[in-house]
Amino acid sequence: MQFYIDQYFPDDINAVGDAGMAGFDEKRPLYFSGSKNFLEFYREEIKKLHDAGATGTEVCHLISEMMDELNNKLFRTIIYDLAGGDAMLEHISLIAVGGYGRGELNPYSDIDIMFLHDGTIPVPTVEDIAQKLLYFLWDMRLDVGYSVRTIADCVEMAAADGTVKTALMDSRFCSGSRQLFDDLVKVIFSQILPKSSDKFIKEKMADMKSRREKYGSTVYLLEPNLKEGEGGLRDLQTAMWVARVKYKFSDIRELIMKGIVIDEELETYHSALDYLWRIRNELHYYSGRKNDQLTFDAQVHLASFMGYRKRDRVLAVEDFMRDYYRHANRVEHLASSLVSRCIWRDEGALKILGYFVRRPVGDGCFVLKGELIVPDESAVENNPVLLMRIFEMAQKHGVSLNIRVKGLIRKNLHRVNNKFRRNREVNQSFMNILQAPRNVTETLRLMHHLEFLNSFIPELEHIYCKVQHDLYHIYTVDIHTLFAVEETEKMLSGELDKILPLPCAVAAQIGKRELLILSVLFHDIGKGEGGGHAEKGAAMIPTIAGRMGLSAEDGERLEFLVRQHLLFAHISQRRDLNDEKMIAQFARQMGSSENLKMLYLLTVADVRAVGSEVWSSWKASLFQELYEKAFNVLERGEFQQEASSERVRGVVAKVSALLEDDLSSEEVQQELKAMPVRLLLSNPAPLIAEQTRLLLGLEHSGILMRITHQPESGYSDFTICTHDMPGLFSRITGVMAANGVNILGAQINTSKNGKVLDILQVNSPQGIPITDDQRWRKVQDDMRRVLQGETNVAELVEKRHRPSVLTSRPAPRFATQVEIDNEVSEDYTVVDILTHDKIGLLYLITSTLTELGLYIGVSKISTKVDQVADVFYVRDIFGHKIHAEDKLAEIRSKLIAAIEVWV
Repeated sequence: MQFYIDQYFPDDINAVGDAGMAGFDEKRPLYFSGSKNFLEFYREEIKKLHDAGATGTEVCHLISEMMDELNNKLFRTIIYDLAGGDAMLEHISLIAVGGYGRGELNPYSDIDIMFLHDGTIPVPTVEDIAQKLLYFLWDMRLDVGYSVRTIADCVEMAAADGTVKTALMDSRFCSGSRQLFDDLVKVIFSQILPKSSDKFIKEKMADMKSRREKYGSTVYLLEPNLKEGEGGLRDLQTAMWVARVKYKFSDIRELIMKGIVIDEELETYHSALDYLWRIRNELHYYSGRKNDQLTFDAQVHLASFMGYRKRDRVLAVEDFMRDYYRHANRVEHLASSLVSRCIWRDEGALKILGYFVRRPVGDGCFVLKGELIVPDESAVENNPVLLMRIFEMAQKHGVSLNIRVKGLIRKNLHRVNNKFRRNREVNQSFMNILQAPRNVTETLRLMHHLEFLNSFIPELEHIYCKVQHDLYHIYTVDIHTLFAVEETEKMLSGELDKILPLPCAVAAQIGKRELLILSVLFHDIGKGEGGGHAEKGAAMIPTIAGRMGLSAEDGERLEFLVRQHLLFAHISQRRDLNDEKMIAQFARQMGSSENLKMLYLLTVADVRAVGSEVWSSWKASLFQELYEKAFNVLERGEFQQEASSERVRGVVAKVSALLEDDLSSEEVQQELKAMPVRLLLSNPAPLIAEQTRLLLGLEHSGILMRITHQPESGYSDFTICTHDMPGLFSRITGVMAANGVNILGAQINTSKNGKVLDILQVNSPQGIPITDDQRWRKVQDDMRRVLQGETNVAELVEKRHRPSVLTSRPAPRFATQVEIDNEVSEDYTVVDILTHDKIGLLYLITSTLTELGLYIGVSKISTKVDQVADVFYVRDIFGHKIHAEDKLAEIRSKLIAAIEVWV
């Protein structure tokens, strides 16, 4: 594309004004109009080329050339107007630096320029030239950074600031004095680059580390940063800066002549830049601004733009992001490899010295300077088992792999075939890695990064770079799996015993830690195959177990754990843990206490690895309750409970004894007889005694409330005692919603005498207990007014949830689901609701259930960031389960309709 800027600047521009020659201020509007029209026209032309399929490289270079044309024209015009000629151009240069200097401008990139002068022009004059040019660009809404310097300034500032050094490395001549720029280049290579090169490289490594901490230390974040994230543009730029400081080249192809890189690597470097630029160009156009964050919405758009289409059950965006992650992995490897070569200097001398100081560790491998090296690379060809042994030895000796060894593994992945996978030595070496007391996750991560793990266990390829499009998984499936392994390893080592005392105690009892780690490694292996991933994953286990040489018993246990890995979380968070028959049925499913222990630990690791927002003290307490109840059943073999009537009589006797000194025995007996049986059988006698006091106190007060904080568990118990009325629980949830109180769970107990004792586990939306007394007084005041009919609960909720015009509602990622189960409970119909979280949602659901004539006995609420799984145990007005198909259909349709219209 040719740029014709002169046609935007009229030939008779000097005719403006009354005198023969117009001044700059008079001509500025014409300059500005011409510049703006030029920019608008060519920007649109470049975008057309981009939309038609132009490469990322082409578009970036065209945008840079367009800016060159504009800046050069304005620069020369301003100097001509100020100096009355172009003699000044021999003493000043306009220089592009940074990304602009590299010719790598995206549609909304920052434009960095330097006004370099030789010191003969007064500094105020140079500043005036700079300001006049900059105000043109700023008025056109361009993001421009600038500096005014002499060559001496450049030397001084580069010595003090590494970012100045990198900007100068990327400098490019635009206009003015070519000689002055050439002098700068000589100084860059003779004074600036050689000075403190070691310090510069260390600074860049520190920058890279801090970027990892800020933008994510893994390639596989679900909303990666295209520029600063691992495997992004900055990795490639950093590698090139470090190489330029080390090898002082002006043309990148000099790296091939110096033997630093090979042709294929340089080709990979250029194609990687081109790929990232193409995505970044479209991301800028799509956002209408500078933007590097691949948000979910942007990913969906980019997938379509890049030509991806939905296939079977796989979304187009999932395929696009999978390719992006693979690409980012290769970029990270290429950048790390190049940086390592620059750091690993004076290799000739090291080879001679290394012969004397290296430490042999077996199989032709040595440890040198904290790295495992393999001097004779043909060793792998002669003995492929070494590919696995390399990882085992590095783990055993606590060292990293030398960059050449990493390359050796990548080059030999073709040797990891079926014969290799079934090799007894190979599998024993892999088991040794899993059984090791430390660095298990670190070793598996390295295997994964080098793509060795997928080669050894091809079934893992299904989840490699697999995207999960929701807000609570922040990593791809494979990386989530490795985080889950890390959580498991920390429980096994006891590292988490302060925050996870029970899981760590259970982990210490596990017989085969390698089996537990394998179950975590494989728990999501079926996710790459579409729906029902637990069953699909379990179906793969016999093949894997056979190949690894596991015993029949271990293979069956592994298959069981993968098949049931969702069960523990499901039962604990969405079922009534006071339902003894359900607990006994769950224990029976476990079969043995070892299965229960492993499933418990697998579930804790899985949930904690999803993201920091998902694990909570409340979930921990639910998991512990289910584990302990099921464990007791398994250990004692109490699958058949004693008759409930006998147990009730025993509880009544204990509670009566506790209260005999304070209350009338007859009153206590009557109150206990009126209580629901499930309340008497699911709580300890001292707690039932306190609840009995409350119920008896209701004779003197229409409503009684009590708040008990559980700081260690992260919630408070809110107990309310009152007389039954239609829609009572709905009103309670409405008051809580109106006061911003988050309900985690609720036990609803209605006595035969019409008294109600509801116990709610509550906390703040931030997941911590609410301890502000004034706030609780407001909750209690609102509750009394609502239950006494003085205030309309719907109006309270409406005030709290009234939508703001400033917030937009994101499109739901899945439709609301309502599932009804009549099998899981003997006494109740269980309604499961899966939907997006909204303010006042629980009130909406409970009020809808009330309208349907249903009474709620148990409510369990489980929230994962933006998604909610609410469960309600319900009966009809006669206290029966709901069996009629038309009624069940009505429940489903009315709940879905109510939720979908609630905004």
